[in-house]
Amino acid sequence: MNARTDTPTATHQLHFADLAREVPGVVSDSIFQTARRHGVRIVGACGGRGTCGSCMVRVTEGDFSVQASHADDVDAPPAGDHHAPSRRKWVRACQTHAVSDCTIEIAPRSLAPVVRAEADTRDAPALVLDTDIHAHDVALAPASLSDPRADAQRLRDAAPVSNADIEWRTAAQLSSELRRHDWRLRTYWRGPTCIGMTVTGARALGLALDLGSTNAAGFLIDLEDGRHLASLGLENPQVAWGGDVISRVNHALREGERGSTELREAAQRVIVALAHDLTRSAGAELSQIVEVSLCGNTAMHHLLLGLPVGQLARAPFVASVSDSLTLPARDLGLPFAPGAQVQVAPGIGGFVGGDHVAALLATQAQWSACGTSLLMDIGTNTEITLVHQGQLYTASSPSGPALEGGHISCGMRAALGAIERVHWHDDGPSVQTIGDEEAVGLCGSGVLDALAVLYQGGVIDARGRILAGHASVETRNGQRAVRLAPEVFVTQDDVRAVQLAKSAIRSVTELLARVAGVDTAQLERVIIAGSFGAYISVESAITIGLLPRLPRERFVQVGNAAGLGVRQMLASRAARAQARELAARCHYQELASRADFQKTFLNFIGYPKD
Repeated sequence: MNARTDTPTATHQLHFADLAREVPGVVSDSIFQTARRHGVRIVGACGGRGTCGSCMVRVTEGDFSVQASHADDVDAPPAGDHHAPSRRKWVRACQTHAVSDCTIEIAPRSLAPVVRAEADTRDAPALVLDTDIHAHDVALAPASLSDPRADAQRLRDAAPVSNADIEWRTAAQLSSELRRHDWRLRTYWRGPTCIGMTVTGARALGLALDLGSTNAAGFLIDLEDGRHLASLGLENPQVAWGGDVISRVNHALREGERGSTELREAAQRVIVALAHDLTRSAGAELSQIVEVSLCGNTAMHHLLLGLPVGQLARAPFVASVSDSLTLPARDLGLPFAPGAQVQVAPGIGGFVGGDHVAALLATQAQWSACGTSLLMDIGTNTEITLVHQGQLYTASSPSGPALEGGHISCGMRAALGAIERVHWHDDGPSVQTIGDEEAVGLCGSGVLDALAVLYQGGVIDARGRILAGHASVETRNGQRAVRLAPEVFVTQDDVRAVQLAKSAIRSVTELLARVAGVDTAQLERVIIAGSFGAYISVESAITIGLLPRLPRERFVQVGNAAGLGVRQMLASRAARAQARELAARCHYQELASRADFQKTFLNFIGYPKD
């Protein structure tokens, strides 16, 4: 391998053969950084810090160097031989620098098409509308020497309301639009104010957004009758800076204004991409979107809005703003109707943000029907609310991305070829993949199943140790691992990562119960929300101790409740008011500061023995 002697400005070309993409790079940037800068997707749960091992690539042609701490990751090719891919191992893209033009092979886990974005609303009923948005077709008399009224005045005179006003950016477009459309327009109004215009007959549309740490889900709603027109989920491009929100906050702090801008623009890009694809699928235009409702956790909220995040990086994790907000869509760089507004859901405290408030709103009928219930949205940041006798106790758990396949040696998104189910068959594990494709990695539900099955099969003991002697156990990179498929393993480090994540979540559940003065055995209903929670095996989660041991019928998996709640807020002023009320009712708990937190956490590290 060549020494890194090139100047930081020396350029080269990286050819990603799997994607038919070629991008320029500089030697000072790692392959991962170069790919991220040019929108080439390489999974990197840790954001490029070299700690997760998920950003694997193979340099099949060209010269490269690997940082000294990871030099053992590669085999050195013979001197001058740039065409010996069989002699090169998979390397971490974030620790590898190209020093010449290179051809790079991306691991299949990064390339597999994602198939579960949790934005399906095919069976959803129309929303109940309670909005001040309305549309009105106008046909105005053309200006003439005998009628030289201002164009804005003509519109006011034809308005469907008295005391009509025109939002100034809308007024700026009015003259050209009137003449382009022969003095006939569809106008959009918020109360007495005209906020946009387009061709006659075009419906007024609303966009509901659940900006999650991993996925962003969008829902296009007809604001004239409440119908769901389209829905879509896309990966949040911020994952390139880390699978967990702390990694992204730290990037913003480390890189200053540049880092904050990168993350803000990434969030804006996925919103525009969702809006573009949704309107196209509905045969509509972006200019028809006149209202946006958005929810996300506190970090997503702050990074999108450009709010300071330094205070989120250390205890007591105080939000800059937690109230509901209304701001012009154009201030977020969103190319919708000129007067379109974004309604941002209120947060609760710490990292518990508007997405959890939206989930509480959507599931209120379920949790309020019981004396004691629990709502949890399991993900990279898990939010939990325990409801007891009408009181709401809320906390978050920094569970990290392990339960969604991040920081797992063969972890991946819920994409084709991901192992989603693991069973014990003939004294060994057998697997089921998404799409029945060849197994290329493990997604979140598969991770849980694998550990539950291996524990039940005696391959993992109650302390989480992989035991030697089983036919499926071998040694990889100096640690024990269990082979699930020809190229898919569960390593000892993977087991430990899941233990930390599940203990963090279970500890919060237990401590919230103590705060409320109840025992987890008293939980009458446990509502599991979110895209991860929709597909997990509750039995496996109980087996490894992620969920309390309760009768199966007490658990309800509701899918993307935040997505339903944010749609309700889009369609209804009353729902937005109810969301603000729910946020105010929640008693936020910062549990890590409790004297009994560490003991509780350690108590749930192992696997239940009963």
